[in-house]
Amino acid sequence: MNTPAPVRGTWDKVEFYTSYFLLLVLLTVIGMRLGFDGVWQMPKIDLVLSIIALCMVVGSFWFARHNRRLRLWIIALASATQLVPMVIRQPVLLFPLIGALIPVAILIGCLMALSKKGRDGHPPMRS
Repeated sequence: MNTPAPVRGTWDKVEFYTSYFLLLVLLTVIGMRLGFDGVWQMPKIDLVLSIIALCMVVGSFWFARHNRRLRLWIIALASATQLVPMVIRQPVLLFPLIGALIPVAILIGCLMALSKKGRDGHPPMRS
C-alpha cells in the first residue's frame, strides 16, 4: 500500500527549492572552476578542495535529499572551500565579500519575517 507523502508547509517548500537551487549554482561554479583549470592552473590546494566540494555537492542530491541540516552544511562547506583559499591569498577580496553580506542579511531578515507571518494565516497584531 502506498502511504501519502506528508504535506509540507509553504516555508518548507521555499527552503527546499532554495537549497537545491544553491546546490545547482555551486555545482556550476565549481564545475566551471575545474574546467578552467586546464587554461589557468589553480593552486593544488584549490584543486583538491574543489574536487572534494564537487563530490560533496553531487552526492548531496542523493544522501542529503531528506535532511535539510545536511544540505545547508554542504552548501556552507562547499562555499567555504571556494572562498577561504582565495581570501587567504588575497585579503583584499574580503571587502567585496563583506559588502555582499548586506543584501544577504536583508534577504534573510525578509524571509524570516515572511515565515513568521505565515504561521497561523494572520499577520502579527500590532499595538
